[in-house]
Amino acid sequence: MEQYEEIQLKEVLIKWSEYKEYLLKKKFIIIGFSFLFFVIGFAYVFTSEIKYNAELTFVVEEDGRGSSLGGMSGIASQFGLDIGSAARSTFSQNNILELLKSRGVIESTLMQSARVNSKDALLIEHYREINKIKQSWFEDDDSEDVSFHNDLSYIHDSISGNIWKCIIENKLFVGLQSDEANIIKLSYQSLDDEFAKEFVETLIDEMSKMYTSHQTAQANNTLSFLQNRADSVFSELLIVEEEFARMKDINQRIVKASGRLKELQLMRRVEVLNTMYLEIIKNLELSKITLLDQTPIINIIDTPKLPLDKENISNILAGIIGGFLGGFLSLCYFIFRKLFKDALVEV
Repeated sequence: MEQYEEIQLKEVLIKWSEYKEYLLKKKFIIIGFSFLFFVIGFAYVFTSEIKYNAELTFVVEEDGRGSSLGGMSGIASQFGLDIGSAARSTFSQNNILELLKSRGVIESTLMQSARVNSKDALLIEHYREINKIKQSWFEDDDSEDVSFHNDLSYIHDSISGNIWKCIIENKLFVGLQSDEANIIKLSYQSLDDEFAKEFVETLIDEMSKMYTSHQTAQANNTLSFLQNRADSVFSELLIVEEEFARMKDINQRIVKASGRLKELQLMRRVEVLNTMYLEIIKNLELSKITLLDQTPIINIIDTPKLPLDKENISNILAGIIGGFLGGFLSLCYFIFRKLFKDALVEV
């Protein structure tokens, strides 16, 4: 057994010597391949466009912020009113990670105006200019002159839809900054640093508006209802009070209760409306407190600062990586070539 293992080890060493000698004969070709790939890697980075990365971090506040108003909500519920204290989960943290990449939010962001490179225009127009998007996606030669300030049509939807896909697939990253913290990082890559900064800031602003609008929707509806109801009851109260005062003046010399019946009915009506109005005003103030308690929803921690960091690797590093890749590929080629020739000789 030991003799067999020695024979095998000897064969391996012989094969190693053969391959080593064979590769040494091809060393100039291998070096040439490595140098060629070094030049390719260096030239690729040297000629490629510089990309900038804008990063923004924020925290999503937890649901159930209205818990501090539990007592007030209980009072309001006695009158059949919901002042919006219930927790809502539609815009939970996990959903926000996806909603920031949704077509609706991104298109709304692109339709906002911003100043980039001393020029005021819609972000979608800046995007088309920076990325040189003309009519490459369309057969219609007039697509280059499409203005997003006019009424939107299917052409606008096609342009914005393709831009949205390009952004979420290649340029936008949304995720948790770390597993231990609930901080969300929003990152966007662009050929223009000013555009990258404006885009992420506008995107989080649009997301915040949508989020806040949803979270306060019930409170806003209740507030609007109570305000309208308060105005209606107050107007009715003014009319009844005037009628009551006029009836009281008429009945000054009437002694019998039957003659003062209308006055008594109006007085009771005034008391009822006064009580209703006070209760409505009470719940109206509770709704205002709830609305204030639920906004804002998103707290921004860090925003991108100019100048932004460049994403490209150095020319020398790219050349070294290319050189190693060229050397590895050439070694693999000659080794497999030698194996193939040896296999043919043995057959």
